[in-house]
Amino acid sequence: MLSMSANTSKIPVRIAGTGSYLPAKELTNKDLESIVDTTDEWIFSRTGIRSRRIAAEGENTSDLATEAAKNAMEQAGITADELDLIIVATISPDTITPATACYVQHNLGAKSALAFDISAACSGFLYAMEVAQRMISDGNFKNALIIGAEKLSAFTNWDDRNTCVLFGDGAGAAVLTRGDETTGRILSTKIGTDGSQTGILNIPGGGSACPTTVDNADQKLASLAMQGREVFKLAVNAMKRASEAVIEEAGLTAESIKLVVPHQANLRIIDAIADRLTIPNEKVFVNLHKYGNTSAAAVAIALDEAHREGKIERGDNIVLVGFGAGLTWAAAAIQW
Repeated sequence: MLSMSANTSKIPVRIAGTGSYLPAKELTNKDLESIVDTTDEWIFSRTGIRSRRIAAEGENTSDLATEAAKNAMEQAGITADELDLIIVATISPDTITPATACYVQHNLGAKSALAFDISAACSGFLYAMEVAQRMISDGNFKNALIIGAEKLSAFTNWDDRNTCVLFGDGAGAAVLTRGDETTGRILSTKIGTDGSQTGILNIPGGGSACPTTVDNADQKLASLAMQGREVFKLAVNAMKRASEAVIEEAGLTAESIKLVVPHQANLRIIDAIADRLTIPNEKVFVNLHKYGNTSAAAVAIALDEAHREGKIERGDNIVLVGFGAGLTWAAAAIQW
């Protein structure tokens, strides 16, 4: 098990802009009733999900990421030529190699930007934030674009009612840049991994351990598989610990936090986290009902929506927290 946290940056790092993009196609619970043996009531009562977005044919993860990136860059007032770093967090890359970030770099025309991917599942966006923050604070980079993007519909078994109802497609992004004493900043971060739990949430096929072949192609092994009860228990505990750690390191209290933006996987998990942190539900941002679980994109999309809806203002303290396959977890305390 590995866990690490960031101390005060050598150079303060702030979020200069956020963006998101959701595919146009909406797949509701009612729609799923005609695809798999389920009902709207069954799905919503167990997850809190009403609908999700599905990428169009030919619309790849890099396309979703590019559109979210453009929105974040526009809000930050930054051009592609000014980008030094692009990190894409995803478990549904366009190709195994090259990295999806390379496609995004090309799409944006950010020829001078270093570009690479991170695979940390639902914690990926916050892992990217940790890495980008350190690279900026060390003084070698100025402007970083971090993106969480997923086309999970390409890795969903639409015959499995326990998993196909959970996931959706989308992308969220943020521009990180150097700050100063007059701006907000990332106060504290925490990331961790427990590799002993790799089997409870994974895509078992499609990699070098189990390549897709003619003999196993009909088994749908390159699809998301999950042991829901185990994931629930571990998610709540890990997200609680990570949130408490960044709150303490940042010198915050539950009362001083304006908003918590958690990973959007299951409403019961979100409610449990709020309860354990003694944060009232009105201080917890939820858009799960609209988009389902978009893995690495979920926190990023929620952050952008909260920001654009005016739920975060200059000087506010917020906490972002996520949990995903690996098992991975991450949290960040931010002064806006």
